Amino acid sequence: MNPIDLIVTVCAVLSPTTCEEQHLVFNWSGSLQQCAMAAPPYIAQWVGEHPKWTAVRWRCEYPHTNDRASTGGEPPAG
Repeated sequence: MNPIDLIVTVCAVLSPTTCEEQHLVFNWSGSLQQCAMAAPPYIAQWVGEHPKWTAVRWRCEYPHTNDRASTGGEPPAG
């Protein structure tokens, strides 16, 4: 099993334009697409524990896939 990042975009129930991303990291042995299809029970549990929020979309990624983008681009050609 590998760690996977379930990224859920949630919006406030009382202010639907107030949204943020929540990262739920857990072990997963399937593909990213399988993760996204299996996500609703995990999302329902999170929303049940956070009733002021509602989930509007989600995706799965391997952790740290965006680290390279935050370093300022590609290294200079040498």
